[in-house]
Amino acid sequence: MEKIKVTCEIEVTLKMIGGKYKPIILYYLIEHKTKRFNEILSFLNTVSQRTLTNQLRELEADGLINRKIYPQVPPKVEYSITKKGKTLLPILELMCEWGEKNIDDRFELIMPQC
Repeated sequence: MEKIKVTCEIEVTLKMIGGKYKPIILYYLIEHKTKRFNEILSFLNTVSQRTLTNQLRELEADGLINRKIYPQVPPKVEYSITKKGKTLLPILELMCEWGEKNIDDRFELIMPQC
């Protein structure tokens, strides 16, 4: 596998959690332990199935979430946070606090996360 060249450690973090929905998915799974695809899709409500699938695959590839497939018809797939993913909680909480302190009239908060 070819290594990804990064400028600094911040870029490593951004490569793993950067994306419109990744931090929210991570926070949601930390708070709710295990969720199925449709539960995550319903929670986010503005994301397309394709985008959610891609974000979940990337989070899994980075070792931040687990994907468990149950051999049944129809297939059942559950997502949960990994130990590595849980280590992001302090960062996610700081992002939430920063957003809370810096929100302005351009934004309408419809589902407070933290």
